[in-house]
Amino acid sequence: MTSKDGNITVDTAYEAVDPRDFPAMMDVERYGNRSTAFDKIISATHDHFWDPLDTKYIDFSLPFDMENEYLIEPSQNMELKTAVADKLDEKQKIQLVNMNVHWSLSSILHGEQGALALSASLCHILKDPGAQEYAANQTREEARHVTGFTNYIKARWGKPVQVGPALGDLLTELVLSPLVWKKLVGMQMLVEGLAMGAFATFYKFSRDPLMVKVMQLTMTDEAFHHKFGKIWADRTIPKLSESERNQIEDWAWEVFQVLLYNLGSPEQKKWMYERIGLDWQWVQSAFMEAMTDSNIREDMQESTNIFRVLIKTLLKAGIITERTSGNYAAFIDMKELYGEGDRMVGDDIAEEGIKFLRKLNGNNGAYMSLDSMTAAE
Repeated sequence: MTSKDGNITVDTAYEAVDPRDFPAMMDVERYGNRSTAFDKIISATHDHFWDPLDTKYIDFSLPFDMENEYLIEPSQNMELKTAVADKLDEKQKIQLVNMNVHWSLSSILHGEQGALALSASLCHILKDPGAQEYAANQTREEARHVTGFTNYIKARWGKPVQVGPALGDLLTELVLSPLVWKKLVGMQMLVEGLAMGAFATFYKFSRDPLMVKVMQLTMTDEAFHHKFGKIWADRTIPKLSESERNQIEDWAWEVFQVLLYNLGSPEQKKWMYERIGLDWQWVQSAFMEAMTDSNIREDMQESTNIFRVLIKTLLKAGIITERTSGNYAAFIDMKELYGEGDRMVGDDIAEEGIKFLRKLNGNNGAYMSLDSMTAAE
């Protein structure tokens, strides 16, 4: 049901209070009303522990020739698929690709900071002790991601670049929103869906072994964060009224469009083109000429494409129905996507990373796979 403050709560595990209402957290009846829905992912926390400050997990001193080597396969760079490529020599192409990686990883760092703040904000409003404990666990894990990506960016460039308006505005909206559904759909599905696609892409196409390790270690945590959002969807979406479902579905589509057309637009990366002597408006025109719907659709055939992963996340969560599937069908074969299994891109990478961490941490006990982290409690 939708409360007066706009929260949509159909499962007591997601009941929320005003963040200023701390006395509600000291209600003696509240402590014993704990959902078991999150126990598995809470118990599995030790399976994927890692410390970005400990070289036994990752060593940020590993070198890389930034001037002469591509950080990722150049085939993954959008600009080089346009007329921009004809304007650049090889050294400039390397510089452009590596600056784009700087931009992307800075965006990921800002996203991790947003996830940290959002998870902490959930601790202030979720009444269920189990949901609150999980949010606290995720806060800790997002904090180590901030440290990990900060250290990687420091090793390769010194410091991150400013967040772009599209991502910055979305993160601010999610962190400051009092609505649990908007926080969970926005962060645990939309942003985490994008992130898992980005991590898998960098893991698959990076030429820097250090980056590959950062991605895998981060994914061992993020796969669980995605499961938290899936639990919410499984327990909430089927019980919504038509108007409530439409509200969530329409908001997700609006956010998807903003991210698709603005997340990596040339206008947000003017500084990058200035360094290689290109006018950003000319670059944007080259983008508009090359990035047609058919070209976007072709790019989305790649399993790690961030927007393909995002659409699948929303589809499997029940947030895309026949009512809006036609919107997404302009970019991807929805029947094919629906027919895929529930495993997400990156789950296999995360599983291998967890096995590595369990061995490193001396954990030889029973292992609970990601597939077992279901909402059927």
